[in-house]
Amino acid sequence: MTRAAVFDVDGTLADTNHLHVTTWWEAFRQAGHDVPMHAVHRAVGLSSHDLIAHLLGDDRDTAQDDAISAAHKTLYGTYFDRLTAFRNAGRLLKTLASEGWTVVLATSAGGSELSALRRAIDADDAITATASADDVDEGKPAPEPVRHALELAGAPAGSSVFVGDTVWDMRAGTRAGVTCVGLLCGGIPRADLTEAGAAVLYDDPADLLAHLDRSPLGGAGGAGRVG
Repeated sequence: MTRAAVFDVDGTLADTNHLHVTTWWEAFRQAGHDVPMHAVHRAVGLSSHDLIAHLLGDDRDTAQDDAISAAHKTLYGTYFDRLTAFRNAGRLLKTLASEGWTVVLATSAGGSELSALRRAIDADDAITATASADDVDEGKPAPEPVRHALELAGAPAGSSVFVGDTVWDMRAGTRAGVTCVGLLCGGIPRADLTEAGAAVLYDDPADLLAHLDRSPLGGAGGAGRVG
């Protein structure tokens, strides 16, 4: 049976969450909105439209949405040549692929941003497919991005695992029926991730790799095991 190891990218494999916080904060500031960085941080992981709606509310001037999103994209793009992966992120994906897992990325990134992230992770030979938020009607925390990743892998939810760093990831994975593994390297408190559905938590990709055999991604037991 095919087993899918689905990974979020920003904050999970790549150390980018705080870059997103800074560039979203500046994009909002340029549009005349004072949005605290801690609030932006908690919203990272949502699609651009959902993030803006979450932070500015339904009574905002929606005519600004596209300009705010474009400003964030432009600001964040200045970091593309400096994006870095977390330690052993690429090694983790390669190890899983060598052990029979079908590795799929589930991310809202696309185009040159996704290319920059994949260069930083440096594990293209281990990645079978990428599920983009552009491919589904609803982004996380809706289950569609994870379900789409499973479709690309040809794997059932019951034998698959989703690894992410935000409450939006954990909620999406839980709603899709997969085992959720939370990483703390995105900066979200462990209690929040657990409450949102994380079956187990690790510090970062290197920590998960070091304890892989006892994790839901370990051994022949696959998703049924929790360390």
